[in-house]
Amino acid sequence: MSSYKFTPILAASLALGFCALISSASFAQNAPNPQDVIPDKMPFNIPYGSPIGLEKAEQILNTAIGEANKRDWKMNCTIVDQSGEIVSFKRMDNAQIASISISMHKARTAARYRRETKLFEIAIQTNPYVATLDDVIASRGGIPLVDNGKLVGAIGCSGGTGSQDEAVSRAGAALINH
Repeated sequence: MSSYKFTPILAASLALGFCALISSASFAQNAPNPQDVIPDKMPFNIPYGSPIGLEKAEQILNTAIGEANKRDWKMNCTIVDQSGEIVSFKRMDNAQIASISISMHKARTAARYRRETKLFEIAIQTNPYVATLDDVIASRGGIPLVDNGKLVGAIGCSGGTGSQDEAVSRAGAALINH
C-alpha cells in the first residue's frame, strides 16, 4: 500500500499544477498565428520597370561567371526580364546539365514573386502554405534585379550548393542592385 498522505499542501499543489496545465493549453490555442497578422504595407511591392536589355544582362552574366571561374565552380546562369522570360543564359563547360532548368526556374521565381528564392527556402521549413504556390522553387540562387527602385529582371544560378549558387548570383546582381 502507498504511504502518501493527502494533505492540504498536496491538494493545493495539484490544483495549481492543473490550473497551469489548463491555462497553458488555452494560451496555445489563443496565440496569434503569424499568418493572421495583417502588415501595414504590402511586402515585396517593388514596382515594375522597363525590362532589362541584352547588353546589361550580358554584363551581369559575365560578372557572375567571373565569380564562378574565380572559385572554380561550374555554373549555369540565367537572366530573365521582370515577367520571368529569358533574356540571356550562359552554361559553363562541365556545368551540371540538370542545373540548366534549375537556374532558369530560380530566375523566373525571383522575378515573378519579386523576392529572393532564399526566402522561399527558409519559409517552406516552417510554413506549409509555401508549397501550394504555383511554379516556385525553394532554393537559394535567384535574386531580383532592381534598377533605380524598379524591378527589371532577375538572375538565377545553379550548379553548386545553394550557398555557392547564391554567391555567384549575388556577384552578378551587385552590378545593378545597390
